[in-house]
Amino acid sequence: MTTATPAAASDPEHGAAAFARRHLRHNLLALGLDFGLFLVALSFASPSTILPAFAAHLGAPSVVIGAIPAVMTLGWYLPSLFAAGHTQGLRRKLPFVLRYALWERVPLPILAGVAFFLAEPAPGLALGLLLLLLLVTTGTGGFLMPAWMDIVGRAVPTTLRGRFFAVISMAGSAGGLAGGVATAWILGAVTPPASYGLCFLLSTLCMGLSYGALALTREPPASAPPPSPSLGAHLRRIPSLLRRDRNLSWFLGARALAALGTMAGGFYTVYALRGHGAQPWHVGLFTTITLAGQLAGSFVLGWLADRAGHRLVIAIGAVAIGGASLMALGAPSLPLFTLVFAAAGVHQAAIHVSGLNVLLEFAPDESERPVYVGLGTTMLAPVAFLAPLVAGVMVDGWGFASVFATAAAASLLGVALLLGRVRDPRHAARPGAHGARP
Repeated sequence: MTTATPAAASDPEHGAAAFARRHLRHNLLALGLDFGLFLVALSFASPSTILPAFAAHLGAPSVVIGAIPAVMTLGWYLPSLFAAGHTQGLRRKLPFVLRYALWERVPLPILAGVAFFLAEPAPGLALGLLLLLLLVTTGTGGFLMPAWMDIVGRAVPTTLRGRFFAVISMAGSAGGLAGGVATAWILGAVTPPASYGLCFLLSTLCMGLSYGALALTREPPASAPPPSPSLGAHLRRIPSLLRRDRNLSWFLGARALAALGTMAGGFYTVYALRGHGAQPWHVGLFTTITLAGQLAGSFVLGWLADRAGHRLVIAIGAVAIGGASLMALGAPSLPLFTLVFAAAGVHQAAIHVSGLNVLLEFAPDESERPVYVGLGTTMLAPVAFLAPLVAGVMVDGWGFASVFATAAAASLLGVALLLGRVRDPRHAARPGAHGARP
């Protein structure tokens, strides 16, 4: 792994910008393979199709099925802000990411073992381990998110990031399409729960390749970081930051409503199985359609993000997931219901392209990026965690229609707030901004 030398860090001619330009193609490939293979891995352990179907096979009630996206969201969102203060004080982020990224990947082969050896004799224990392992893998990812995004922010120029995430999302979706076909065949040809175990092993393989690509990244040198504050001091500054940056506060409010709009995501597959008579092999088809929607969405949204900004892309994603819930509410047949998964794929494309990138643009300078990434994810954690759990209770009490209608309404309210009150940070003056934009 190539790293910056002290001379490169101190010589303006060979500073961070020159280093990033010199190694741009290499880093686009390394970081692209890392993220793209990660997306392919998720196609074999999809939180919207494979994991809910596995939980349903284990006999999980609706509230537990709703807990799957809730637990994963909690892991991805909650730790970031608490890790951001420590991350901000690290001059080099890549060794830190590599040290702990193994814990993001180890749970998957263990989950395969659960499917092979525990699902039949002890389904209750298997369900508990499923939730625990998902929390470990996503919690590690959330802990590392500010550091990983800071590496991306220094390695990839601002006006290239939208297309970068779009291209790797498209590549990941294309790989995931093949994965979806393989998953459909496995689920149709192999008796469960062994079929799910095979899917989790394939996910493990892709996760391992992703880690290898990440290790090849050449991290650009960073300016001297501020000293890492104590956790208490770091958290105490957040209220004043939100008061100072009202645009960010409105954005987080809009994202919270949009996150509430995703509460139905874990129940699309379950409703198709229970309400439309879908067969187990259809789960692989749903994954394929989701990835096709993601592929098509990424093709357009990456270009749009670099030209019109990430705010618009996030709004389009919220419209897509709101539309998915409306279609789920009214689709009269299984063939029409599959359009729900295409719209959900467009939403995923929007989040992959712009969900984190926009936070880099809210940050007033490079040193603040980990804080803004952490803040923008952790502040969504309570809503994103509770929404699927509430959805599970609503399904048991009032049926699937109540969840789909609530999710659609929340999505549309989020879009209205995002377009009505939030200014795109790329074109808006930011309170407290200082220095040139990287």
